[in-house]
Order: sequence, then C-alpha cells, then structure tokens
Amino acid sequence: MTPEGHRRLILIRHAKSAWDDPLMADHDRPLNTRGREAAQDLGQWLASRDYHPDEILCSTARRTVETFDVAASGLGALPEPKLVANLYHASPDVMMAVLRKATGSCVMMLGHNPGIAEFARSLPARAPADPDFSRYPTTATLVVDFEIADWSALDPHRGTVLDFHIPERR
Repeated sequence: MTPEGHRRLILIRHAKSAWDDPLMADHDRPLNTRGREAAQDLGQWLASRDYHPDEILCSTARRTVETFDVAASGLGALPEPKLVANLYHASPDVMMAVLRKATGSCVMMLGHNPGIAEFARSLPARAPADPDFSRYPTTATLVVDFEIADWSALDPHRGTVLDFHIPERR
C-alpha cells in the first residue's frame, strides 16, 4: 500500500521477446518461452511484496502487453492497462511526460530499452547497488516511492528505491 502523500512507480521493461520471424514487425514480436517464464515469476514476486498498481500504463507493443498479461495473472484483480502509443520506444522525456499525467497512487509502467534504462536511472535519489541496474535487462523492475501528492509534481532524482528485481537471475 502506498503511504498517504506518496506516489509509487513500478517500472518494468518487457520480458524477452521472440526473434523467430525476421520479417515480423518489431511492434508485433511476442514473448518467447523464457520471457513468459520471467513474466510469470515477476507476477509472483510483485504479489509476494504486495505491489498492486491502481493504474497501468503500457506500451502498445505486443511484448509489453504480454508481459503485463502474464505477470498480472498472479496479482488478482487489477485495472485494465491503458495502452499508450507514445511509450513504444519512448525517450525518458516522453516517459516522464506520460507519468506526470497519471492519476493512480501506485502506477505500473511497462516500456522498452534504451529509454526505460535511462528513465529508471533518472528517478531515484540513490540508485540501487545492483550492477545490472544501469543496463536494465529484460523484465527488470524498479519500485520507487516519491513524496509527492500528485504525479504532476514529479521531479528527477527525488525517488526512494524500495526494490529492484530481475526474475531471470534466480
């Protein structure tokens, strides 16, 4: 549960996608088996920590939607994700602009590298000590709290990291 006067972000890079069909458009690539397993693990991890978003902002790419769908299967009732076309390969500035318009107290955002890695690095006052944080590999998830009452007041380097998780490393 997010404390009063705080906002929480669960920032997720999509899980591993399939590259079986070289003619398939990047936007349409599905998850591969390893990606589905990692997304399922992510959902279990989120549930074990009681991280339940009340707003979901998701890139329109198939692999981000599938990452959410698989992870969400372990989280119980959640709101429908808002598919945001601007999050597809978004820059950190675009991700910040999208987040500043959010209305939930705990927002889950799903996106892509390289923008999501740079965006993640811009959020906390102190980055996690994890050596993989800066590259933000597939299914990497940052949970960060901000002492703000509204997302429109979000500024970089003000967040407090609660967790950083990469399912595939277990």
